[in-house]
Amino acid sequence: MTRSIYFWLPIFATGMTGLQAQESTVESEILAPLLVTGSEVKANVISLDTPTEAASRLGLTHRENPVSVSVADRALMEQIGARDLQDAVNILPGVNLASLPGSGAFVSYRGFTSSQVNQLFNGIPLAYVISARPVNAWIYERVEAVGGPSSFLYGASSVGGSLNYVTKTAERVEQDITGRLSYGRFDTTESAFGINRELNETNWVRFDYSHNTSKGYIDDNEKSANTMAFSWLSDISNRLSHTLAFEYQEETVDSPYWGTPTLNPQVGTLSIDKSIRHNNYNVEDGLYEQRVRWLRSVTDYQWSDKTALRNTFYHYRAERDYRNLESYRYDANNTQLTRSGLYLQRHEQELTGNRFELTHHGELFDRRSDWALGFDYNVNHHTGFPTPNGATDVVDPYQFEAGYIADFSTDALREGRSNRVKMISMFVENRQGLTDRLSLISALRYDHIDFSLLPSPGDEKKTSQWNTLSGRLGLVFDINADTSIYAQYSTSAEPPGGTLTTSSNQAIDDFDISDGRQYEIGTKFSYWDGRGQATVAAYHIVREDFLTRDPNNSSQFIQVGQQTSNGLELASSLQLTPNLTASANVAFVDARYDEYFEGGVSYKDKTPRSVPKRVANLWLVYEPTPVWELGVGTRYVDSVYANSANTQKLPSYTLFDAFAAYSVNAHLDVTVRGRNLSDKVYAYTGSRTQYYVAEPRSVELSLDLKY
Repeated sequence: MTRSIYFWLPIFATGMTGLQAQESTVESEILAPLLVTGSEVKANVISLDTPTEAASRLGLTHRENPVSVSVADRALMEQIGARDLQDAVNILPGVNLASLPGSGAFVSYRGFTSSQVNQLFNGIPLAYVISARPVNAWIYERVEAVGGPSSFLYGASSVGGSLNYVTKTAERVEQDITGRLSYGRFDTTESAFGINRELNETNWVRFDYSHNTSKGYIDDNEKSANTMAFSWLSDISNRLSHTLAFEYQEETVDSPYWGTPTLNPQVGTLSIDKSIRHNNYNVEDGLYEQRVRWLRSVTDYQWSDKTALRNTFYHYRAERDYRNLESYRYDANNTQLTRSGLYLQRHEQELTGNRFELTHHGELFDRRSDWALGFDYNVNHHTGFPTPNGATDVVDPYQFEAGYIADFSTDALREGRSNRVKMISMFVENRQGLTDRLSLISALRYDHIDFSLLPSPGDEKKTSQWNTLSGRLGLVFDINADTSIYAQYSTSAEPPGGTLTTSSNQAIDDFDISDGRQYEIGTKFSYWDGRGQATVAAYHIVREDFLTRDPNNSSQFIQVGQQTSNGLELASSLQLTPNLTASANVAFVDARYDEYFEGGVSYKDKTPRSVPKRVANLWLVYEPTPVWELGVGTRYVDSVYANSANTQKLPSYTLFDAFAAYSVNAHLDVTVRGRNLSDKVYAYTGSRTQYYVAEPRSVELSLDLKY
């Protein structure tokens, strides 16, 4: 094809970014070199020697890093048709992310879920699951995943891993204009535009905008979203540069879908009545809205050829509104439906902080020695504005009046619990060459956490403090130019209650930090004269001393919980012929509770909820002529348990997608894409009473422009 082509190697915990074909005048001493320049590159060309920021501040390549990293860059997201961050994340090996309706991103990674997997934006943690709600992918440059404990990079939490969403920012190119128009089933539309332009020899700006609408595959579930990102890059001198970045997101969902009730008896594999798969049992005027604003000021100074400084000031503000009836349960005969779970609330979150980093590439004992050190200070403030709930009604699941929120409550919003979390962090990282082939990579981070909670206006303020220490120690050995092996030990530290921004004092008072540790070994190698790339990783993770219900008093917590996760991840990409590339990954996970209680019952040796034991992806891309590109992909997710007793589970599923892309000329591509081609009815997440039905078969047509 006349356009540049990219391909994905979703390497399991050692992710790999495809080479990006574009002209660039990037000054390497200022910008992080995640992109490799060149002429047109076929989709199968992938380099293990591409630097990554995901798991190190030292600019290490994938091969040099003793940790599992995977990256879905912009080119890959476009090729597989990632509409939002959920699509982008789920092509990464071992990751299973579900966007709960009207809520955040629920992710399972290496046997751990929810707040046990850190989700960051441009390396900044928000410490709140709902704030990671997947939004349109147009403004994002890449998604990075780090497997296992990574508190040494991003701070407290992240025992299962970290996901980092990186926004597009201005680059040093004369001009780059892109656009997209698409239309698909359920009147799903996207209108998007992006421009990167040189103002003069020292200033560049970038602006990206997308508008998305859909009537939804669930009744009365219309959606509308606007996403915008602006950045301004200035070279103040040949050593000093500054980037100002601003992002804005707004989303409105009418009558959000909160799930389809599961049929009784709720034992074994849960099921639904497929004839009502499109029914929406929320109230007629149900609502979810969010407004998100990001501001970042990044200053880079190249002190010398070997030493660089970076200062990042960041500010985040978000408001989210809910007006819904969220819970639905059948009676014993599956003939009547009880609706409950009135939720009328507003969330306000504000995060302000500053991070300073210094990197130095030098020598010690006549061997290469690279250093990164710095500090971070931030204040994270969250306030909820709830109303009482408890109202219910009973309806016929086949013929019913949705009603309105006023039928259940006329109470107004009022300020509730307010949480404030202050964090001071210091970190250091080193890569020390021991021999020509062997390197030692180490890191250490200290976090001081100051937590205060005001239960409601007029109540007594309560405070708690914790100090955490986490780190990693790894070895990388280059067997030859094509193969490296590594071993790593890393730790994590998790505040009691998981997410301090929304925790109640009852869940955290008088408890200590929960610890996690991981042992990982792996290899990264090229084969078949460089036509293939592959990675293998095996790990053992232990999370201990987390909160669990007291078996003698279910209203109280005790800090005795322990969970173990063992896993194996494999991935490879192979240029089968000059025109055909195959790429695949598979992850195996065995997660178990060693000690855990609910309702006075021990769930020792049970598998945690929502953790699939196997996740796999396979893609084939064929280029029969220079202007045609054809692709087919499949994704398998194993069944997951819906309760801690492991007596209920959601079934496994396999999905099939395909696309055909035609390059009309150097500026226009036309793509037809089909999703869930077998029209599989499946739950992408759920509980014992509700089954969140995923999108049925759909087809979309898109026009992509580039100048």
